[in-house]
Amino acid sequence: MTRTIETDVLVIGAGMAGLTAATRTLDRGRSVVVVEKAEAVGGSARYAGYAWTAPTRAVMDEVNPDGDPALRHALVDGFAGAVEWIRALGVHCGEPVPVLRYGIGHQFDTNQYIDECRRRITAAAELFTGTETLQLLTRDNEVTGARVRRPDGAEIDIHSRAVVLATGGFQADGELVAEYIHPQAPDMQVRSNPASAGAGLRLAESAGAATGSPRSGFYGHLVPTGVPFRDPADFVALSLYYSEHALLFNLDNQRFTDETLGDHLTAMRLVEQPQARGLLVADERVYREWVLGSYVEGAVAVDKFDLTRRRSGRCGTAETLEDFAYLPAEWGYDGAAIAEQIRAVNAAGDAVTPARTYDAHPLDRGPYYLIETCPALTFPFHGIRIDAAARVLSTAGNPIEGLFAAGSDIGGLYHHAYAGGIAPALVFGLTAADTAALTTDSSAAPDRDRYAAPGGSRYRG
Repeated sequence: MTRTIETDVLVIGAGMAGLTAATRTLDRGRSVVVVEKAEAVGGSARYAGYAWTAPTRAVMDEVNPDGDPALRHALVDGFAGAVEWIRALGVHCGEPVPVLRYGIGHQFDTNQYIDECRRRITAAAELFTGTETLQLLTRDNEVTGARVRRPDGAEIDIHSRAVVLATGGFQADGELVAEYIHPQAPDMQVRSNPASAGAGLRLAESAGAATGSPRSGFYGHLVPTGVPFRDPADFVALSLYYSEHALLFNLDNQRFTDETLGDHLTAMRLVEQPQARGLLVADERVYREWVLGSYVEGAVAVDKFDLTRRRSGRCGTAETLEDFAYLPAEWGYDGAAIAEQIRAVNAAGDAVTPARTYDAHPLDRGPYYLIETCPALTFPFHGIRIDAAARVLSTAGNPIEGLFAAGSDIGGLYHHAYAGGIAPALVFGLTAADTAALTTDSSAAPDRDRYAAPGGSRYRG
């Protein structure tokens, strides 16, 4: 007979969003069970160092105009409380610093945060790792738990009054990436944990959930082509954040986007270009001021060009624009044509097309530093639709009773725009727990004598 467990809240996924939701649930005096597919907790949050987002609703509206207004405003409104929550757990959270050209963020030790959440959860609740969620349990259109399978093959029915989906997105699933991002997107390296393969999305859809718009984009960065990630430290070390001050050319030897809007946006544009690769060009000024500098205040500076060279990536220097003619033919670019394009950009100044809105300085100081680049994927923007209370919405637009989602599983927050990944995990993880707490009051406890799986089977505790 299948073993059963009863709890107030079941959290599926133990990354930043899931651990936050579970720890907050305990803080609210509710019981919780956490299920994680991987052997270790933390997910992609282990590799992050900042929580940041837009400082005001107006700024968020400007940089993310096509995101769901309710979600983008909820993120801004909830961010200060998320920072207070980090500090309340005894985790040091730094003073606010600028992030990108429009954000405000706080550096904090995400590993300390994860470990503190895990400590609190394991002291007061059950945390299952290496455990796959097979299906949601439902009754009368209400989600009432999930069936999971332990590493030894044993199955458990976890009955709960609320389920929070926080599995981290679907970046590790090539079919979903091709369908919802771009046909060339599966070729991108994944700069996050490999366990996020769409489990949350599939579970939500099985319960009738709505999902976001396809081709809404993804969060990622440019990295050198042909340089594989050796370990998670490379996710940051190899990201070419400085591209917003450089020029990027496709295989047709043309610029195709305003690079100055941000490296994360340029990555989305490059995946749509021929073979999803391009030539990134910096001059001496960009190299000195941006390649050798810290991308965010307090971050360790890494010479991306030197690292690319040492890792045998496609890169090189040209003392003058005339030297572009010696670009290796096997790379597939016309160096002389690119040099002409650079001259035209320098001559056009503010009138250049595509525009260079936030850095129109000419690139006219040799030597030039060239790196062939491609996009790498952190997480997609397509996902489960929720409301501002983190309740999962049905295809009819109504909340699905008992089902919540947070973190990279959600969709609709961003549309070809980005204002932080850790912040939404924190804010909507906290929100999911707070909303679930309101629905798990003991006076409103559901009848636990019957639980229906999608196939109609019945289980008793």
